[in-house]
Amino acid sequence: MDRPPIWLRPERAARGPRPAHSREEIAAAAVRVADAEGLAAVSMRRVATELGTGTTSLYRYVDGKDELFDLMVDRAMGDGSPPVPTGDWRADLAAVAHAQRAMMLRHPWLVRLPATRPVLGPNTLAWLEATYAAVDVPELDADEVLAQAATLLTFVRGHALEELTEREAGSTMADWLTKQSQQYAEQVIGSGDYPHLSRMMIEAGTPHAADRFDRLFARSLDHVLTGLAADRG
Repeated sequence: MDRPPIWLRPERAARGPRPAHSREEIAAAAVRVADAEGLAAVSMRRVATELGTGTTSLYRYVDGKDELFDLMVDRAMGDGSPPVPTGDWRADLAAVAHAQRAMMLRHPWLVRLPATRPVLGPNTLAWLEATYAAVDVPELDADEVLAQAATLLTFVRGHALEELTEREAGSTMADWLTKQSQQYAEQVIGSGDYPHLSRMMIEAGTPHAADRFDRLFARSLDHVLTGLAADRG
């Protein structure tokens, strides 16, 4: 018979010695490792070492790495509470999006975990409830609410991944643009074959801005929310 999810199992068994560590302590230790060294550094052995205990004893608390990851995600989601709803769905979803982006930038490993298997710990449930509450209106059926929420969260995740990839590369868009040959850029523009691209190359200021990710996120989020509004009656 399958074991119930970790969220349904008591931290302390009815019998046996008192646990030396809590799930919160285990999750916090794993998050510290992931924040400092990346998700690949997280293992049952490493977390046990962080806690000053044996690897085998860790299996008294979690069944394996998948459950450890679940605890980590829920611990990260508990960094802050979901934004207080205002009654303005657009403002509420924007607040959720900005908070989720900030969370992913604080914990880069979050975007490396599969998004298709939701974590249903208490902190994550609170964020999902806040997101669905902002989307949910009588004009939308449940499947459309799920689709709209997924659209928003997928956008946030993808944007955060782009930011983190640039950060990990150790160079910025401005660095990359500087390395490109001015002569080649002039050739592309002068060819006349790429009129729309040429306009972007000449006129766009965002790629050169120090806060370009903030600008892109805000403007792109506005477009996403405008698109979601079309189905809200």
